[in-house]
Amino acid sequence: MALDQIDVDEYDAQMSFMEHLEALRWHLVRSVIAVVVGSIFSFIHGRYIFDKILLGSTKPDFWTYRKMCELSQYLYHDDRVCINKMDFKLQALDIQEQFYQHFMIAIIGGLIIAVPYILFEIYRFIKPALKSTEKRYSGLVIGFASLLFFSGILFGYYILSPISVNFLANYSLSPDIERNFKVSSVISFITMLTLGAGLLFELPIVVYFLAKIGLLTAQSMKEYRRVAIVVILIVAAIVTPPDVASQLILSIPIMILYEVGIIIARKVAPAPIELTEE
Repeated sequence: MALDQIDVDEYDAQMSFMEHLEALRWHLVRSVIAVVVGSIFSFIHGRYIFDKILLGSTKPDFWTYRKMCELSQYLYHDDRVCINKMDFKLQALDIQEQFYQHFMIAIIGGLIIAVPYILFEIYRFIKPALKSTEKRYSGLVIGFASLLFFSGILFGYYILSPISVNFLANYSLSPDIERNFKVSSVISFITMLTLGAGLLFELPIVVYFLAKIGLLTAQSMKEYRRVAIVVILIVAAIVTPPDVASQLILSIPIMILYEVGIIIARKVAPAPIELTEE
């Protein structure tokens, strides 16, 4: 490694508190610029994102519903689990609602697009505190974190959202009640499930950093496994409709990620070897 690179690393590691704040400010500025660029792109394509993507799970021809129908034909040779219609209408009750939703779609889209770059900026900020062996695997960690996030997004979009939308949209307390939902209500519900799943799927990365700074160990995660399962079930019950199927669909992958986190914590901070007297 070049001498000037070593000097730069030593300089970064010895920066004062105010210099760290200044560095953090520029990392945040660049991250915001990335979100703005992504938001502009999302705003330009807002109509397509709204009609084809966000409202996809509100239409019977959505990919998940088609696969459910194919599964129904395969298992039962009929349409018993097919989704043939969505018996509700969307309405904008406020004059500014459609423009506001267009603006919110742009921000959410920009944030999702910019996630890999934001993770890269986070790495650049903490890089001076990393060892040389840890820097070697930085690209792998950023890629893995991005993969987990987008996997959660896809899980929330193709699994959680259609199941939840179908359940709530067709739930009826009385036949006299018309199903007319606000645009903002449907959009916020779908984005909450989708982004929530994306963030929850980052659990192994959170475990990695907590284990690195000594706040979490594999042993403590094992000891509190039952508590964690209860917490996961409670969170799943809050963010999903009140049906067991949706709660289990969200809970199972999170429990699997929790077990993956135990393995990661063990690798990051292996248990000390106990010496026994002979």
